[in-house]
Amino acid sequence: MLVDPDPRCARSRNLKSVSTGVFITFEGGEGSGKSTQARRVAAARDAVLTRQPGGTAIGVSVRQLLLSNETQAVSARAEALLMAADRAQHVEELIRPSLAAGSDVVCDRYAASSLAYQGAGRELGIEEVLALSTFAVDGLWPDLTVLIDVPVDVGLGRIGGAPDRLESQGTEFHERVRQAFLGFAAADPTRWVVVDGTKPLDVVSTAVDAAIADRLTCHE
Repeated sequence: MLVDPDPRCARSRNLKSVSTGVFITFEGGEGSGKSTQARRVAAARDAVLTRQPGGTAIGVSVRQLLLSNETQAVSARAEALLMAADRAQHVEELIRPSLAAGSDVVCDRYAASSLAYQGAGRELGIEEVLALSTFAVDGLWPDLTVLIDVPVDVGLGRIGGAPDRLESQGTEFHERVRQAFLGFAAADPTRWVVVDGTKPLDVVSTAVDAAIADRLTCHE
């Protein structure tokens, strides 16, 4: 179960330092539209926009390794460890310094993706991957996580071009990922909000904006 150490507000949740910026993450399955919403929200808030894996020079290399269809021999455990390494560098180099400097940060995927993809999708176990992710983020959890939810067949049907290594996993894999995300949101409604990604783009955007305005009032 993904529950923050203190779910009340970011200034008590981000344990290693008191940040002045707001940290928003977007989660969802393949083709959910989360990246579109992350870009839009970051632009509207003049926030730092980043993504995982990626976001740093090391992260770019890790992303290429993990998503390339040429990477076929990596084990599920190695995949989880590489994701955690990317996240640890990302937090240390980009996310925490940006928050401490007063900038909002919008991140396309964060620790919940490891729990869903490696913990549930790869069936390594949620608690096992949570322990790894907790070490990687060093006490830094999002103030709000927006889950853009779409049925698996809808999301996969939206993928343009050749699917990457994770996108090309079977339907059962992606269904485990989706159900894991929904479970995290149900377990921690203070920090998570679920938006129906099958609606028209303007409707999804309005719902996302309303959720952010409602859930982050403690920062105003």
